[in-house]
Amino acid sequence: MTAIADRPHLLSEQFEAVARSLAREAEELRPELIHGKLGVKPVPDGDHGRIIQWLTRICIQAGPELWVHDQGLRVETYRTGHARPDGVLAPADVFVGHGEWADAGPALMVVEVTSYDSDSDSDSDSDSDTDRRDRVEKPRAYAETGIPVYALIDRDSCEVIVHSVPDGVRYERSDRIPFGKAVELPAPVGIRLDTEPLMGWVR
Repeated sequence: MTAIADRPHLLSEQFEAVARSLAREAEELRPELIHGKLGVKPVPDGDHGRIIQWLTRICIQAGPELWVHDQGLRVETYRTGHARPDGVLAPADVFVGHGEWADAGPALMVVEVTSYDSDSDSDSDSDSDTDRRDRVEKPRAYAETGIPVYALIDRDSCEVIVHSVPDGVRYERSDRIPFGKAVELPAPVGIRLDTEPLMGWVR
C-alpha cells in the first residue's frame, strides 16, 4: 500500500468520489483510506494471486457457503475508513446488491498478503509503508470495526500473523506462525491451514 497523501480529515464522501475518479483513470489503482490517509495498493503479482487462490479453495472446502471476496469495506469506529483487503471471508451471497464499499459486519475474517515493490526487490520506502499499513494501521482499523480475525500473510518474514479477539481498539491476541507449520484460525472461522505451500510463493 503506497501512501499518496496525508489527509487527516478526508471525509468518507470525498474519498469515495476520489476512488471513483481513480478507477476511471486507471483500473489497476486500488485506493484505500485508513485513519484519514489516502493511498493506493500496488498491483498484485502472480504469487500474490496464487496465495489468494490457495486460501479460497481451503475455505470453501471447509464451508461451501463461504467465499473469499474481493470487496471494499467501510472500516474504523465511525466508518470513515475504506479498506480493500486482499480477501474477505464471508458467506457467498452476503455482498450481493452492495456497491464498491460495503459494511464490514458480515466479515468473518480479512486477509492481507504483503506486496513487493514492482520495480525492485528491496525498496526502503515501500517496505516501511507496508510495515505501517499492513502491520500497524490495518490491525487497528480492523479491530476498531470489530472484524473477528485479521490474517496477515507476510512474505517478508515468511510468517502468518493471526490477529483475533478485537476489543474495539486493538486485537487482544496475535499469533505468529512460520510458513511450513499449521495455522489454526480461531472462531468464528475455525479453519486449519497447512502453510507448507506458501514457502514456494515467496522471493
